[in-house]
Amino acid sequence: MAEEFHKEVENVTTNPADELPGVNLTPKAIEKVKLMLAKEGATPDFGLRVGVTGGGCSGFQYSLSFDGCKEDDVVKEFDGLKVYIDTISLPYIAGTTLDYVEGLHNAGFRFDNPRASRTCGCGSSFSA
Repeated sequence: MAEEFHKEVENVTTNPADELPGVNLTPKAIEKVKLMLAKEGATPDFGLRVGVTGGGCSGFQYSLSFDGCKEDDVVKEFDGLKVYIDTISLPYIAGTTLDYVEGLHNAGFRFDNPRASRTCGCGSSFSA
């Protein structure tokens, strides 16, 4: 009986997204995104889409947009803010922390990605 159970367990497949850490947002980033969503007049099902596209000076470029949930999205919620990540982008940005920084010369979102082996000077693109 134990042998049969072991064989059944071997055939179980897991979703790789379940094994990867998600994206984290700092309190300042959550606050800023919520303000932006309210300004846009977004519906309650809209949230922040965090993704990766090809391009940029280092190979990949981060993307942020407001969107609803799509099939195969990984969804994480922060203080009522929904964050959507597509399963293709997740391996490249798993474990990333998104922050909002305000400085003397500029303000904006900053990505702290532990999976990036190299980033560009502006911080909006990276290579894995």
